[in-house]
Amino acid sequence: MRAKPLVITTGEPAGIGMDIVLMLAQTGELSALGRPIWVLADAQVLKARADRLLSIGALTHGLKWQVVTPTLHPTINLEEIDAGFVDKEADDAFVVINVPCAVPVVEGQIAVENASMVLTQLQLAHQLAMTQRVAGIVTGPLQKSALIDAGLRLLDGSMFSGHTEFFMQKSGCDKVVMMLANPAMRVALVTTHLPLKDVPAAITAENVERTVEIVLNDLRQKFGLANPRVLVCGLNPHAGEGGHLGEEEIRVINPVLQRFIDMGVDISLAMPADTLFTKRHLEHCDAVIAMYHDQGLPVLKSHGFGDTVNLTLGLPYIRTSVDHGTALDLAGQGTASASSLYQAVIMAHDMAMQTRPMI
Repeated sequence: MRAKPLVITTGEPAGIGMDIVLMLAQTGELSALGRPIWVLADAQVLKARADRLLSIGALTHGLKWQVVTPTLHPTINLEEIDAGFVDKEADDAFVVINVPCAVPVVEGQIAVENASMVLTQLQLAHQLAMTQRVAGIVTGPLQKSALIDAGLRLLDGSMFSGHTEFFMQKSGCDKVVMMLANPAMRVALVTTHLPLKDVPAAITAENVERTVEIVLNDLRQKFGLANPRVLVCGLNPHAGEGGHLGEEEIRVINPVLQRFIDMGVDISLAMPADTLFTKRHLEHCDAVIAMYHDQGLPVLKSHGFGDTVNLTLGLPYIRTSVDHGTALDLAGQGTASASSLYQAVIMAHDMAMQTRPMI
């Protein structure tokens, strides 16, 4: 059975999303995956960025790609995408699905008028994944402020807060889990982008339980780990020190974790975060669950910023992402690194190979 494509969203057109896709494409490493790569971008802007990078020596040769322009409004016509491919049997096909910008693009300068084009990329990627036309989504960086300033909102009417919330709502999921991974460790979060003062109230038994369930399920289904080993951080210093430094571990976290232990799951009770993230513990676990954003992610990124991948667990499809932003000051300069994008593509490919039936 031939492998399905991966789709890459280039995100904010004024940022480095197109740069890193072009840099990765010219290395030939994408073709080694044995599956096509579909790229969502404004084809003319992508060509102009490639010419720019060629002129300054950031690309050493031109790239050839096939362009498909589906009808994007009022609905995205996926059948036009299917019918538009001429070279369907080429595993190394670099196909651009044309998503036009509303106004001209200037490297490093956000144009709010192009925010709808960024959102259209996400809508199209979601439809391609939900209809199983692609094996997974790899997202490039977007500028949240541009979508917010453009008045674009999530499905529930709330302010646009990011890829994770967009894909969660579009997929009809009530809970997803953010995980970041690099060669050193995998770290999943119970809470994500909350002010620190709001974190304790969000550490509920239900939230901890659902997080553990999603992490375990995706480690099994998408990473191929039959019996995943998971370590869990406590919320408080020293995991509460027996209740002297906080009671959330005793009242909320550990009772949930004990139920999983009683079911035979290889998971710890709440551990002090300052000792959990040490070699002797990490070498015997498949993933760490941290209670909040800056408890787990600084440690992980100190072991491989630029080689780290952002994943959304709990979706009905695979979604990975780069671990960096739009880097507007680097756009079109040829100095951006494609390392995180490469790792995100590799992880999406590996997860697709583990998921059965093969996609």
